[in-house]
Amino acid sequence: MKLDINGRQHEVDVPDDMPLLWVLRDVIGLTGTKFGCGMAQCGACTVHVDGQAIRSCVTPASSLAGKKIATIESLGIDGSHPVQRAWIEEDVVQCGYCQSGQIMSAVALLAVKPKPDDADIDAAMAGNICRCGTYQRIRSAVHRAAELSRENGNDA
Repeated sequence: MKLDINGRQHEVDVPDDMPLLWVLRDVIGLTGTKFGCGMAQCGACTVHVDGQAIRSCVTPASSLAGKKIATIESLGIDGSHPVQRAWIEEDVVQCGYCQSGQIMSAVALLAVKPKPDDADIDAAMAGNICRCGTYQRIRSAVHRAAELSRENGNDA
């Protein structure tokens, strides 16, 4: 099957029921997306499909042909994306394991709601678990990312 991942076409020979997470990590080598629970409960495996945040651990790769998949790597490795910058400025990361999923959920939120309030952020981020409890810093970082996006005239 052919998958459009981070703007590149990838031809993969995998079983139809293989979750996207394992295609990303084990077949293509994009290890930024993390395995957490395997049941779509924790959000560590969050990626975007056609701009929507989805859980890659339960999404069969075969269901994504013709769709645009974006992983944490699509934001760039230099840390210049407004959400990445905000995460650094607000010192969000503690252990860091859940953060790629947290960031991808925040990017999806800001794409549809560029000026979210606390309730918007809490609702959008509710499916992402942080075992370190950095939720207040995450909320602050989402607000900061929205500011940075407006300052730069960019979408998050």
